[in-house]
Amino acid sequence: MPRIASAQYDISFLANWEEFVDKTNRWVNDAVQNQANILLFPEYACMELASLFPQEIYSSLSGQLDALQSLLPEFQALFSQLACQHDIYIQAGTFPVKHENGEFRNHALLFGPEGLIGSQEKLTMTRFENEQWHISRGLEIKVFETRYGKIAINICYDSEFPVYARKQIELGANLILVPSCTDTEAGYYRVRIGCQARALENQCYVVQASLVGLAEWSEAVDVNCGAAAIYTPVDRGFPDNGILAIGEYNQVQWVYADFDLAAIEKVRLEGQVFNYKDWPKQFDCSAK
Repeated sequence: MPRIASAQYDISFLANWEEFVDKTNRWVNDAVQNQANILLFPEYACMELASLFPQEIYSSLSGQLDALQSLLPEFQALFSQLACQHDIYIQAGTFPVKHENGEFRNHALLFGPEGLIGSQEKLTMTRFENEQWHISRGLEIKVFETRYGKIAINICYDSEFPVYARKQIELGANLILVPSCTDTEAGYYRVRIGCQARALENQCYVVQASLVGLAEWSEAVDVNCGAAAIYTPVDRGFPDNGILAIGEYNQVQWVYADFDLAAIEKVRLEGQVFNYKDWPKQFDCSAK
């Protein structure tokens, strides 16, 4: 069975690009040594790269976004090289990408043995992203072909909206990756509850990664908390609480689990309940 590694990744203040490369290599090597085939990093983990610029840039919400664009090619090259070198898939968290119309959108980049596979844009923005950071939403819902079947990505807040995941499941995904960044315990639990609900109603795997630690130098990601986890259907053949593995809250670590995609097909056919198959029935009822 393939193994997934989900990160509780600590944000750092970096001295130079080489320090980021060394840190990324350490994380990837640790996961590979533990036989992981798919690696998931958190949303906005890349914002530690803003520390490579002068204070007037990394302390500016808009300034750091513009500055980061100069590092995007190197960021992509690094993760492409690591995915190719180790013959693995890496969802490298998210990166705010500037588009030709001047908008910034939050992209979740997926890399495989062949290099960059593609990216899923965040579809619903939080109040902070909308009102203060001025990051725009994407509109396209995607799934990605891999040797382990189709993979989907819900970026943090997107996991709290069931229609996105449902469309991805209907496109053939049985595994949803959720890179997340939350600055309160309540925020973490909102995403966690959303992930577990998506796993329950679609009878699929949902994997959450969390950014952890303090970065008082950054207005964007100054406080980060949460736990990585692998969630499952809540039915026979799976954990009774729907949690295959979960990390220790706010600790820096990988969380690992082996996953069986054949078990997803089986539970949809033979489960005690048919959440996946019964989804359309909720739209047959009328309200009075």
